[in-house]
Amino acid sequence: MKFTTRFLLDLFIFSLILIGGCIGFAVIEGWDMLDALYMTVITLTTVGFQEVHPLSPTGKIFTMVLIVFGVGFILYFLSSTTRIMIEGTLKDFFGRRKLEKQINQVEGHYIVCGFGRIGRTVSQLLKEKPVEVVIIEKNPEGIPLIQAKNFLYVLGEATSEETLLKAGILKAKGLVAAVSSDADNVYITLTARGLNPELFILARAAEESSIVKLTRAGADKVVSPYDIGARSMANSILRPTVIDFIELAMHNRSLDLQIEELAVSERSEIKDLTLMESAIRKDFDLIVVAIKKGTGEMIFNPSSQAKIQVGDILVALGDRENLARLEKKLRITG
Repeated sequence: MKFTTRFLLDLFIFSLILIGGCIGFAVIEGWDMLDALYMTVITLTTVGFQEVHPLSPTGKIFTMVLIVFGVGFILYFLSSTTRIMIEGTLKDFFGRRKLEKQINQVEGHYIVCGFGRIGRTVSQLLKEKPVEVVIIEKNPEGIPLIQAKNFLYVLGEATSEETLLKAGILKAKGLVAAVSSDADNVYITLTARGLNPELFILARAAEESSIVKLTRAGADKVVSPYDIGARSMANSILRPTVIDFIELAMHNRSLDLQIEELAVSERSEIKDLTLMESAIRKDFDLIVVAIKKGTGEMIFNPSSQAKIQVGDILVALGDRENLARLEKKLRITG
């Protein structure tokens, strides 16, 4: 039973005992309601004052019954309330300490500011990668949902330096500014960029005019959900088969087909080899549809003689299991 419900129930029972005591003294002794109430209160609180009027034998029996049940219930009510409050306080305290310790231990994680519809979706997709995520949410009512999904979180304003530091921004790999206000997203971006110049920042923009502001504030990439939604709707009309393919490859978890990006590390076995020499197509049955060079240049539909170098990112299409095998060969740790 919840604390509030139990408290109200106990308060109701106490009220019944109080009313019962008043009625009992009024009926048995013939006292007025003020004297009956006074006698009931001093009896239940055991203050030891003298009776307002001498008690009859029946009144004495009634008083003893009132003491046994009434005082016993009050003692139970006080001890139960105290226990619940202490347990709740200790649970909250140790829960916060454990949460803070877990956040302090993570690094290379992503901070998602705001747990609205966009924040929830981004967090869930990152978690499925899997990528460690820390949520910043200012609304206490949203915390139970975050806890239910087993996310690490910080309760507070994402615009605050203190909150961002609690979320481990100095050790984070990236930040997603996904709160509903563009002004707040601009301020979050400015603050985050000042705290960690190397941080990758992805920001949400509701208004087109905010895209430039977020870019100037330090966002590496700005996304407009409304613009993306509109383009997707238009392409669903103009290029339905292409859109269906992309949806299946990117979002359908029931299929083995997947598009993935794989970074070429210093320890990669295929570094400094051409696509043909790497045997990605032959050994892994994967198609490399693009290579993003370390310089930022994107090579689409690379030739068999395209060279794979450290820092390149391969965009590959194929079976999930084969992608995982190639990931191991590239020795990608996350």
